[in-house]
Amino acid sequence: MSEHIQLSIALCRIGFYTCLQKLCCKAPPPPRPEYDVMCIGLSGAGKTSLLSRLCNEISDGTVPTTGFSIKAVPFENVILNVKELGGAETIKKYWSRYYQGSQGVVFVLNSAASDEEMEASRSELLSAMQHPQLCTLPFLILANHQDSPAARSVSEIQKYFELQPLARGKRWILAGSTTNNMEAVKESFSQLIRLLEEKEMLPSRI
Repeated sequence: MSEHIQLSIALCRIGFYTCLQKLCCKAPPPPRPEYDVMCIGLSGAGKTSLLSRLCNEISDGTVPTTGFSIKAVPFENVILNVKELGGAETIKKYWSRYYQGSQGVVFVLNSAASDEEMEASRSELLSAMQHPQLCTLPFLILANHQDSPAARSVSEIQKYFELQPLARGKRWILAGSTTNNMEAVKESFSQLIRLLEEKEMLPSRI
């Protein structure tokens, strides 16, 4: 009888240690895929504020980027390594030096800017879309500051930028944005992520 009890105790111990081992030695979850994304736009477009809010950083008194900065922006299933380039005149001419290795582009524009600044944004966006290192990449175009009384609507900007003919054959998303509605901004980035994932799944051409 005592042998049966000892055997039962031994089996219980084995079962306990087996469960404990499974719990303690559980394999870590697979790492989230990462994508390298370029973020460009003129000064005052609001690039830094949007990225800071996406990273849950305090954006009060945000200082414009004077060179470039890199932020790892976490999403549910992926991480976007966003390289933000300053939009000042003295920096724009060096943008192309940082394009290599990009997998997607975020272009931020000030939808409440003057006609002159809007034309400058249009010119920079067209130049980026035609650049050899970016022309095949998906673009997320954010018409920022939509909460400003002077802001142009998304449809007005699409018409002004002539995106339908200029971006024909390219993969792009145009969406309004404001730091007062970050859920909408996150949804726009989620659309970009879907384009990045689709591109990764496409078979390579020889």
